[in-house]
Amino acid sequence: MDDQFADLPPARLQDLLHQMMLIRAFEEAAEQLYLQGMIHGTMHLSIGQEGAAVGACAALRPTDYILSTHRGHGHCIAKGARVDQMMAEFFGKETGYCRGRGGSMHIADVSTGNLGANGIVAGGVPMVAGVGLSIQMQRQDRVALVFFGDGAANEGAFHESLNMAAIWSLPVVYFCENNQYAMSMAIARASKIERLSDRACAYGIPGVTVDGNDPLAVYRATREAVERARSGGGPTLIEARTYRWKGHSKSDKQRYRTKEEVKQWQERDPIARLAQQMIEASILTEGDLATLQARVEQEIIDAIEFAKVSPEPDPATILEGVYA
Repeated sequence: MDDQFADLPPARLQDLLHQMMLIRAFEEAAEQLYLQGMIHGTMHLSIGQEGAAVGACAALRPTDYILSTHRGHGHCIAKGARVDQMMAEFFGKETGYCRGRGGSMHIADVSTGNLGANGIVAGGVPMVAGVGLSIQMQRQDRVALVFFGDGAANEGAFHESLNMAAIWSLPVVYFCENNQYAMSMAIARASKIERLSDRACAYGIPGVTVDGNDPLAVYRATREAVERARSGGGPTLIEARTYRWKGHSKSDKQRYRTKEEVKQWQERDPIARLAQQMIEASILTEGDLATLQARVEQEIIDAIEFAKVSPEPDPATILEGVYA
């Protein structure tokens, strides 16, 4: 086997490719359903960023935790969520992960260790310090990883959380998905440094920048950070450089970037990249890829049907789960 695949068995590699394809298909379907008026509100798509989500979550155990973002569908699926329950949540149905109350930006799945997405920029960053402190105080063999974007790295909560996690050596991993834009603000205009991971030295912790469109590179960088955190070595800041193909949200006219720039990043498609590497290494055939694509398409069809036939929430239960 090719050396680049030496630490992952073929079956596991196919699982990772399947997850990436499933995330892409789920979001493409969600976008179409939104345009058809079957899904309401807004959504933030991560198409193009699948390698970062899948590579990072592949380094975690089922018992480890993640905290997600408003662009978190990929994180949820990569951590093991069922797409039928996710689709039901998008439809606002009782069978959704949050009983139809959360929608696109607030899906949580505690059973797989997903402590929830957050509509607030950097919302999960201070939370992960609390989760890490809880793990440490209970002497649990767990790690907590928080996803956030490049825009969140300029919030005050970022500094406070990393500083606290560093001085207390908390078992956490800070995973920045640098998709080049905080809404419409290019990272080059919002930060003087070239690598956001260089900020780690200010807190006395390791900082790593990795190609976010290479899921295997992401996996290895995250695995090292997770092992460090689990062994008591404290946090690591990972910056995964990637790109979102779609706008910030459904209302984004994308006047701040060129079609040429988008096309250049699309040519670095993390899914096509991994599939081609696996074919060249004789781990996957073109027939296997077609079979996998058909499987993914059926999973999405089944998820949509599940959501359609699921019951609406009972208005009498609207206050259940509300604490005030």
